[in-house]
Formats: sequence, structure tokens, C-alpha cells
Amino acid sequence: MRGSGAGLTIRRVSGPRFLSLLLILLAASAGAQDLPPGERVFHTFSIAAVDPATGESGVAVTTRNPCVGNGVPWVRAGVGAVATQARTRTEYGRELLDLLADGLPPEEALAARLAEDDGAAFRQIGVVALAGGAAQHTGSEASGWAGHRAGSDYAAQGNVLVGPEVVEAVAEDFEATRGSGRALADRLVSALEAGQAAGGDLRRGRRQSAAVMVADPRDGGSRREDRISTNLQVCEHPTPVAELRRVHDAVAGVLGYRTLQMFAGNDVAQLRILIEEAGCAGRAWRAEIEGARARELRVFDARLAEAVDACRSGLGLSTPDRGGSPPGLADREFVEALWAQLEGQGRAAEVRARLAPLVRITR
Repeated sequence: MRGSGAGLTIRRVSGPRFLSLLLILLAASAGAQDLPPGERVFHTFSIAAVDPATGESGVAVTTRNPCVGNGVPWVRAGVGAVATQARTRTEYGRELLDLLADGLPPEEALAARLAEDDGAAFRQIGVVALAGGAAQHTGSEASGWAGHRAGSDYAAQGNVLVGPEVVEAVAEDFEATRGSGRALADRLVSALEAGQAAGGDLRRGRRQSAAVMVADPRDGGSRREDRISTNLQVCEHPTPVAELRRVHDAVAGVLGYRTLQMFAGNDVAQLRILIEEAGCAGRAWRAEIEGARARELRVFDARLAEAVDACRSGLGLSTPDRGGSPPGLADREFVEALWAQLEGQGRAAEVRARLAPLVRITR
């Protein structure tokens, strides 16, 4: 077991261990009947993380088994997050979160539970506490390429992967989004996308799934008593990580997930503010935004369409009188161009923080 702190722990299967890998993969295909009660096989990669700035805790995971969200991710508001995988013992979620809630550091909590687990050699676990610290375990019998990497606010781990580049990509992407103002669920899905782009799961021809779960202790952060704000599952899909991104952006109303014409919603309010911050529609538009009520901000009206066209012209994009695009076309290309302008001004992080309350999932 390796505890908190950065660094990648890796292993590879070779020689006699190939037989162990074969037996575990056969067990996965045979189903749960050969495993002790409460255990499932989820060979996978995942990230458990917290955001100290918002108090959120969450897990994102994908695998080549259906409904991974039913076994691997465990979160608790104000406490932390656990990912339990490989030969998954689901009780680790509740047990480790209980120990964290009692004030035990992640490394001590994980060591205590592993010491009583006869199947520890087959487990892979990541645990991170909102109070600080992360701990991980990759058992000696975990399958295929297996390893993990932790930071002060996350634990990334995987097994049966194409190589260490997957876990490295997950960790580096999450680290790169610190201080970005993006919601934790958004950052976790982004980390999964990076791991998938790096090669992901070694296996092919199997059913795939992905999930992200986040708890938010803030007032208004969730409508549920347990403070779970995000619980998105793609139980089976040819490209589950891409589908998880699509669903996340649609549910959160992230600006750019749809082409705006004459709609109403939080993404319209984001668009108005983004145009104001970019300064591409002139001083009159800034004054109009400052005097608008919240309800007015959410409506895509003719005045907003004019502002969009003015910004499209300034950004060198097609407009009704140049290229024949429809009036007020706010598509993904336009949104990305606005963000690129703000990035060039060094103000993107500041603006994302301003928009953050408009993209939080509270369902």
C-alpha cells in the first residue's frame, strides 16, 4: 500500500502471474456467483477527489463491465470519497467513510480495514478525505497493468489498463483544473476523458459503463438529505465516457451543450455574462447586463441575438451578412471562441468562477 502524496505506483503482470490474470478475467465473465456476498468484479480506472474550496467530494469511474456506478463510487458530504474496485468489496465504501468521519486519517483508516481483509491482495482502493490526505492500495493480485497515483486532494487508480499513461493522464488532468472554478463533477468527468484518451482499459469487445457521483454540503447544493448533488450513470454504452460528458453537460446546462436560438435557461444567462465579460458587444451591452433581473438574464431575446452577432463579427465568425449564418447563432464554435478570448486576456478562471453557481447540479 502507498499512502498520501504524489507519485505513481505501478506493477505489471509477467511469468507465473499470467495464470492469476487469466483466472480473474474468467471470474469476471462468469458473474458474481463465484464471489463472496457483496463482492463484484470491476476492473477499471477511477478517481476519488475532493474540492477544499467548495467542500464537494466525488468519484468518477469507467470500466468494461455494466453499471459500474452501483459498486465502485462512494461519497459522503463533508467527509470524503472512496473508490473500491478490482475484486470490489462494496462494504469498503461505508466502512472507510465511517472511519474518516470519526477523524481517522485516510492512511490509517485504509490500513485498519485491509488488515482484516483476507482478499486484500485482489483489491484496489482509493480514499481521500475532505479534512486532508489520500491513501491507496493496489493488491499484489490485481489484474493486468495496475497502479495508482495520489495528490493532496485526489486518488487516481486503475487495473487491466494499457499502461501507466492512463493513471498519469487522469491525475495530470485533475491537477490542471485546480482553481479553474469548474464544479467537481465537471473536473472528474474531464479526468476520465483524459484517461480514456490515453488508452484506458486494455480489454475490448466487452460491455462498458461509466459514472460520476458527487456530494455537496453547501446550502442549496443538493435537494437530497444525504447531500448527493450528482449521481449520473451510463450503465451500458459503446462510448460511456463520451456519453457521461454529454449527459453531464445537458443536466448541468453547461454553455455550449446545445445551439442557442430563442431558448430560456441558465445557459442563456451564462451566455449573456460571457459576452459582457468579453466586451465584444460594446458598453451599452455591459450596462444592460448590470441592470437586468435574474429572470431577464435567462431569456434568449432579440437584443441578445444582436449582441451575439456583434461578437461573432468581432471574432471573425460567420454572421447573417457574412457567410449567411442565422441571427444570434450561439453554437459551440462561438462559445469556444469567447473562452479563447478570455484565456488570452488571462481572465478565464475569474469568469468561470463567476459562472460556477449557474452550472451546479442540485437534482
